[in-house]
Amino acid sequence: MTLETKKNAFIELGKFLSQFSETENKPNEGVLGNDIFFDSFVDLIQLSQSHNGWYTPEQVYFAIGSWAKALTKENLDQWLNSYDFTAVTPKRIALILAGNIPLVGFHDFLSVLLCGHYAVVKTSSNDQHLLPFLAKYLMHIEPELADKITFTEGKLENFDAVIATGSNNTARYFEYYFKDKPSIIRKSRNSVAVLDGTETKEQLIGLGEDIFRYFGLGCRNVSKLFVPKGYSFDAFFEAMFEYQDIIHYEKYANNYDYNKAVFLMSNFQLLDNGFLTLKEDTSHASPISSVFYEYYDDLAKLEKRLVLEDENIQCIVSNNLIKNSVPFGQTQLPKLWDYADNIDTISFLLIT
Repeated sequence: MTLETKKNAFIELGKFLSQFSETENKPNEGVLGNDIFFDSFVDLIQLSQSHNGWYTPEQVYFAIGSWAKALTKENLDQWLNSYDFTAVTPKRIALILAGNIPLVGFHDFLSVLLCGHYAVVKTSSNDQHLLPFLAKYLMHIEPELADKITFTEGKLENFDAVIATGSNNTARYFEYYFKDKPSIIRKSRNSVAVLDGTETKEQLIGLGEDIFRYFGLGCRNVSKLFVPKGYSFDAFFEAMFEYQDIIHYEKYANNYDYNKAVFLMSNFQLLDNGFLTLKEDTSHASPISSVFYEYYDDLAKLEKRLVLEDENIQCIVSNNLIKNSVPFGQTQLPKLWDYADNIDTISFLLIT
């Protein structure tokens, strides 16, 4: 299979995904495979929450829409044009996927297939249905891909390299277990935001998207704020009010009640608006329904500190206060070339 053939298959997948949204599922004439896959995909989206309570239709539609926008010829060309795929020797690449947010492992799956390798996929128990469905669609569009994709529930065997994503604890296991294989082992990371008090209401509302999308379960969700000494949180809480309906979702509400109770029983001082707690804390990783914050008095010193803590940080959000920071509201919309943990997956796969 040529690279163009594989790219075209994913472009067709992007067209297929573009038909689905929270407001309307509408088949578009000319999209391949609709007669077989359209109604089944609508059913799967509606069933996703029964498979994983955090996968509400709203969150699944958002993930689908993000990939629909990413899988275009223009984006794929811009991403891949700087690489040389001519000397690739096909290998079997094991993918151990996370399941914290819908389709979180799709980028690795996409990268392996575009590079001409075989994908041996072990899905998370929390996300066992969406990716296999999309793989079936791809194999329908391009039958030669059928020999390139394997899903396994048992022990991973007969593979040449591995890309594995998990917690810090599972990462230690992965590093030991796969020590003799070329690998990318991804650990837990969090995203942070740096504020200076000049942010507009619209920017702070965007920050709310970075905090609340996927209920805060992703590594690209902001879980920590850095604010200047004397910072008033009034404008922040006013902007967060846009997301107040999140408390009506039972799993989120249960986490809010539990984590707030734990904090209060420990006599921690909290800022609270009824659906989000803010706690002063030096850690980057806050529990669901809570965001940690920390004061800074020197932006230059803070930037140096964040560089030193780079291995624990996925994204930094700011109004251009920090070099290479992400604009407010954009953390969950990475480009194809925005690699997780800043590890170039394509380059790894080309030399493996």
